[in-house]
Amino acid sequence: MESIIQSLVELDHKLFFFLNGAHNPVLDFVMKWLSNIYVWIPLYAILTAGLFYRFSRKKAWMALAAVLLVFVITDLVSAAVIKETVQRLRPSHRPEWEGMFRLLESKGGLYSFVSSHAANVFGLACISSLIYRKKRYTVAIYLWAAAVSYSRIYVGKHFPLDILFGTLLGLLAGWFVFWLYKKVLRKTDVPCAA
Repeated sequence: MESIIQSLVELDHKLFFFLNGAHNPVLDFVMKWLSNIYVWIPLYAILTAGLFYRFSRKKAWMALAAVLLVFVITDLVSAAVIKETVQRLRPSHRPEWEGMFRLLESKGGLYSFVSSHAANVFGLACISSLIYRKKRYTVAIYLWAAAVSYSRIYVGKHFPLDILFGTLLGLLAGWFVFWLYKKVLRKTDVPCAA
């Protein structure tokens, strides 16, 4: 079992160097922009406004609470539980790797597994696509989540496995909270359909 894990980690490192090394000046700008959580505030505002435009006030507030709960779960579980338990160093905190890859941002926190960015954006994509139930929206929000997650490898902050398991955490949290959300809607006699 230990040799399988070691082989997986080695493959993860090779894939990190490959993905991080595929760069150009335009992508450098785009990926740094995608990786910055503050540039997405307008998107979050639009998503929130969309809830109140599309649904009754009561259902919109419940949907917003569900989205926020996903963020709380993904952020707490990824940062306070998994990262602190696993303690996998970020690529930027490996002294032996200094100068061997492109780091386009500050070093960041010490640990990388799992990616909180990936968990948060895929949690948002999951819960919001299940709430909105629109094919175009679903495709767009998942493409956005994938681009943001990839940007974390590109800028040198995360390994591919950090992203993969962060994605899984986000999807699980999104599905779980959506299940709770539907139960609450039924108990409060709010129609589940849009």
